[in-house]
Amino acid sequence: MKAQTAVAVTADAVREELERRLDAAMNQADPYDQPLWDAMRYSLMAGGKRIRPVLLMLTGLSLGAKAEDLWPFAMGLEMIHTYSLIHDDLPAMDNDDYRRGRLTSHKVFGEAGAILAGDGLLTLAFETMGRGVTEQLDRGQAEKAARGMRCLSYMAQCAGCKGMVAGQIADLKSEGRSIGLEELTYIEFNKTSRLLMAALKGGAYLAGATDEVLEKMEKAGGWVGQAFQIEDDVLDVEGTLEELGKAPMSDDKAQKATFTSLYGLEKAKETAAHLTEEALQELSCLSGEEGEMVRTLVRSLIGRKK
Repeated sequence: MKAQTAVAVTADAVREELERRLDAAMNQADPYDQPLWDAMRYSLMAGGKRIRPVLLMLTGLSLGAKAEDLWPFAMGLEMIHTYSLIHDDLPAMDNDDYRRGRLTSHKVFGEAGAILAGDGLLTLAFETMGRGVTEQLDRGQAEKAARGMRCLSYMAQCAGCKGMVAGQIADLKSEGRSIGLEELTYIEFNKTSRLLMAALKGGAYLAGATDEVLEKMEKAGGWVGQAFQIEDDVLDVEGTLEELGKAPMSDDKAQKATFTSLYGLEKAKETAAHLTEEALQELSCLSGEEGEMVRTLVRSLIGRKK
């Protein structure tokens, strides 16, 4: 897909090209490490909404970036997200049997295989993004490479020990005890918002956006992530195995605090809608068809069935 042509850019076209590129990235096995790549492929190519890489691509395109400069980071972000799901499903974490409508990685490849598949995807993500930066340097595009390094560094921050991983440990420590809104917000902000912030602000970094726009994208990602997580909490109560692709009421069984358990379904839905509107205000600075696609995608996350 080439963004700067007469061919229309759509979210579906981005997803289709992303699938092709991710599939190609999984064709690196040799006879000795084939089991690792099989496990990585199993989870990475299991489908899903691909929300984060699509948001990164559309945001970057809206702000003037070229698709070729965005793809390595879109791919890397989806690899990071998939690794987090593999590890999140492990017996030592959430102990889930199903993800995206089929058995979780550790159920198919064993716990060690799932751990290594997650490790492999995480490191491949940064290899993929780093290769994108290196190729820009090789082409003499020093300013683009600098943008790429800013984006890569920000993604590492969002995914790491002051981001998603911090949220995961706080989530685990909250199981079986009563927590308040402040602690729950910390958990959901870090577990979910951080990678959506990486998508929106990452796309803006790669486009060379102003500090004002970068701040808006970071705020929007925070609001979107919290709304998305609240919707997940609602779906965990109202959804079915067929709709969710995993067992419903899993948070309740794990004795986890959620927004729905603290405030009830109606208040949760109202809050998700309010946070979405806050995000849309920040996203109003995105121009063109791609900017409107970002806002449409964000709106679609509220009231979804899976």
